[in-house]
Amino acid sequence: MASPNGGEDFESSLLSFEKLDRASPDLWPEQLPGVSEFAASFKNPITNSPPKWMAELESEDIEMLKELGSLTTANLMEKVKGLQNLAYQLGLEESREMTRGKFLNILERPKKQNTVA
Repeated sequence: MASPNGGEDFESSLLSFEKLDRASPDLWPEQLPGVSEFAASFKNPITNSPPKWMAELESEDIEMLKELGSLTTANLMEKVKGLQNLAYQLGLEESREMTRGKFLNILERPKKQNTVA
């Protein structure tokens, strides 16, 4: 019959006192590239300069971000579906134009002429 202290002995035998060095990039590589840099940008005190990703945005881009940020989830999903439909339609149009170009032989590479000197 098992002793009443047998469970505690078993649990204590499972404990590990090994110290893992989490600073090593080899042992703990970054799971998602760029996440550490992004997280570090929030730890820094607020500066007057905009973040790197925002420096290249034009005023129209910022207005679009504000507009998309104000949409409800349902409206945002509808916007995404609209963009998917637009991308599909553009793909169909491109396919038609490529087929047209093929039939008109405008996509064919010019043949090299062999000239003998």
